[in-house]
Amino acid sequence: MTLAPETIALKVQLRLGDTWLALCDLSALTPGRGVAALLPDGGQAAVFLDRVGRMYAIDNRDPFSGAAVLSRGLIGSHQGRPFVASPLLKQRFDLESGRCLDDETVQVTTYEVRTS
Repeated sequence: MTLAPETIALKVQLRLGDTWLALCDLSALTPGRGVAALLPDGGQAAVFLDRVGRMYAIDNRDPFSGAAVLSRGLIGSHQGRPFVASPLLKQRFDLESGRCLDDETVQVTTYEVRTS
């Protein structure tokens, strides 16, 4: 049996080492917002869908406060680079590199993300 494409939900997957972890259906992501995903090691990833359909994933832990809140931050762009601003102390993190735009000595982990 073959399903019509509109009945098959695209799955968001996160790369962890050599494997891909299924996180959720793409329909669970809202453009311009993030969601937190629990990882097998007990950590969390913050997954974002921008308004043009690109996905990003970074560590959800804010290195300045220690709180797992980056998924709740506001996304924007600076000099053409996408970022998320922490909802607590407002530091901005580049969604592609994980580098803090406000303190170059700080960086968060980034993850490769895809749909399947």
